[in-house]
Amino acid sequence: MIKRGWVLATAGCLSLLWPGTAPADAETLTGALARAYANSQGLNAARAQLRATDENVPQARAGMRPFVSGIGRATASRNRTTFGDNITTATGRAQSIGFGVEISQTIFDGFQTPNNVAAAQAQVRASQKNLANTEQNTLFDVVAAYMDVLRDRQIAALRRENLGFLQEQVRAAGARFEVGEGTRTDVAQAESQQALATALLNSALSQVAASEATYFDVIGDPPTDLEPGRAPMSVLPRSVDSAFAISQQEHPAILATLAAVDAAAFQVKSAEGALLPQLSVVGQIDDTYSLSRSEGGDLPGVNTSIGGPNVLTQNEMSATIGAQLTIPIYQGGRASSVVRQSKETLGQRRIEVDNARDQVRAAVATSWAELQAARANITGYQAQVQAARLALNGVIEERNVGQRTTLDVLNAQADVISAQILLVGSQRDEVVTAYGLMSATGRLSAERLSLAGPKYKPEEHYIQVEDKWFGLRTPDGR
Repeated sequence: MIKRGWVLATAGCLSLLWPGTAPADAETLTGALARAYANSQGLNAARAQLRATDENVPQARAGMRPFVSGIGRATASRNRTTFGDNITTATGRAQSIGFGVEISQTIFDGFQTPNNVAAAQAQVRASQKNLANTEQNTLFDVVAAYMDVLRDRQIAALRRENLGFLQEQVRAAGARFEVGEGTRTDVAQAESQQALATALLNSALSQVAASEATYFDVIGDPPTDLEPGRAPMSVLPRSVDSAFAISQQEHPAILATLAAVDAAAFQVKSAEGALLPQLSVVGQIDDTYSLSRSEGGDLPGVNTSIGGPNVLTQNEMSATIGAQLTIPIYQGGRASSVVRQSKETLGQRRIEVDNARDQVRAAVATSWAELQAARANITGYQAQVQAARLALNGVIEERNVGQRTTLDVLNAQADVISAQILLVGSQRDEVVTAYGLMSATGRLSAERLSLAGPKYKPEEHYIQVEDKWFGLRTPDGR
């Protein structure tokens, strides 16, 4: 009965270890990836940041566009003059109101605006690649969280099965002791292993809760029944040299740093443009209405205000246009300092390209080695599990005929559970490192994984705003 019960327990564990028919409502790895791609707060925040970066382009284009301003002014004044020699006091007041429009157009700004536009466009390209890199990291985090929950649940199931086996051993050892076929030591050894198994099960359940919390944080929903994940072997590079070549050409982190170099180079040219002449044209149209009134100031015996106060009104229309040429001579050293600073930034960006290439190469080498190790470990641990199980069954039979002790059975069972846990960990590592290799080569994306649902296209927002002249609402209506 002990042997048959152990075989059933082992079969239950194997159903967790190996992919099979999943329940109809089971969660799949691709489903979790699709939900995280659509709902991840970190990924959506990165998309919003990119949309904000897109606005740098129309802001840069504004440098060569007309600036139109409405001008309104109103003035009022009163005066009172007191004379001697019996001359009457003179009073007066004046009021004016005017409206106008001023248009300013830059004709030449030392090529600053074209270079600023080119720099902003390069910044957008860099941000788009950074978004792609964020997408990769998010999808990889989903895979790790998914497989961690699956692994930890399997380990907890193995620990639970192990506890059930040890409970049976405690019962059997007690029964043999009662009939005189065993010793008190056998019972104590079995009880000790049972207590240890209980503690390890509690730790495994705690780890399951932690992994499920991480899953909820990354994906946004609690994990349900998870279908075993599979490594995307069909889209992985066939050799490490191929992986190196692909990563250096396609990884978004490298492409982002290259775009940042372009942006820094254009910023150097823009800073140099501040040392060149600037030419602008300004036109203004004004309509001014004014009223003035004066009275008093009469000489003795002479009343010049018989007909009432002197009132004068007028309406003046005026238009002016002018051109202004500014030739920088000395600006306190600020413009020169900005140029030097921009050149140093350009040098920094170039160094960052080399750093990114080295980091990507190291990530590819690490992921490739880990994937090969995980595959080899799976083969080794599978053989270990089979051998340990056969050994356990043999030790149980030998114990039943008095050739082995209870301690031998407990040690053999410990070997089985250790091998099974190592196998579960290696199966998790194979899937995670396979996706890690995809990420290291720059190919972990929603398109390549064929995830369900609409794909975010960052260029759509850029096209909508890059040449926009006015409007306060965002393209989505906010």
